[in-house]
This record gives sequence, C-alpha cells and structure tokens, in this order.
Amino acid sequence: MANIRPAFDNAFDDLLKGFFVRPVQFADQPEIQLKIDVKESPESYSVHADLPGVKKEDIHVHIDGNVVAISAEMKREKEEKEGEKILRSERYFGKVSRSFQLAQDVDEANATARYNDGVLELLLPKKQQSAARRLTIS
Repeated sequence: MANIRPAFDNAFDDLLKGFFVRPVQFADQPEIQLKIDVKESPESYSVHADLPGVKKEDIHVHIDGNVVAISAEMKREKEEKEGEKILRSERYFGKVSRSFQLAQDVDEANATARYNDGVLELLLPKKQQSAARRLTIS
C-alpha cells in the first residue's frame, strides 16, 4: 500500500495543476486571447491587435505615458430554432485585456485607432523628448 499513495498524490497534483492553470474550455466556446503585433519606426509605434467578432464600441484603449492597455468585451449568442420551438440557446460573455510598455512615451493627442475586419490598428506617435538645458546660476 505504500506504493499506491505516491501515485495517488501525483495524479491528484496533476489534476489540480491542470484545473487551476488552464481555463476550462467548453465545446463551441470561443478561445479568449488578445494577440498583438508591435512595430517601431523612428517616429511612431504601430500596433495590430486581433479581436475577431468584437464590436467596435466594446473595445477600449488607454494610454498612460509609455504604457498601452487594450481591453475588449466579447459577447456571443447562438440560438438554434426549429420552427417556433427553440432547441438550443447559448450565450457567452467574457472580457480580455492586454497591457504592454513601450520604450518611449506616446503622444496621446496625436494617437489614432481604427478597427476593421476584426483587427484593431493603433498608430502611436512618439512624444518628442525635450532637450536638456543648462541653467545659468545667478
């Protein structure tokens, strides 16, 4: 019996690790991920975020210095009818968010966002760095 206990403990630990590490995924439930691409040019940053099936009004972008945060609410409803009788109705609501830090502050006043065909495109101009100046002591 001494050999059964470690095997049971390992199986139980594996079960708990899988349960708490990975979210439970049900059939026909969309996978919630926010995948982004960030490109840099001398003048700006360009960000592309994949948000398929999300409405434009459910996307929020927040810029604070060099930190960019993107969040979106996903709402999906599926209803199967046969005549007037509903056979199956499913609803899914979720929120996804992602934030990242850039090397240089963003000029929020001139930043632009566009959403087309499930892709959010951000153009984030870099804030001009003020030149250091020397103070004269009187």
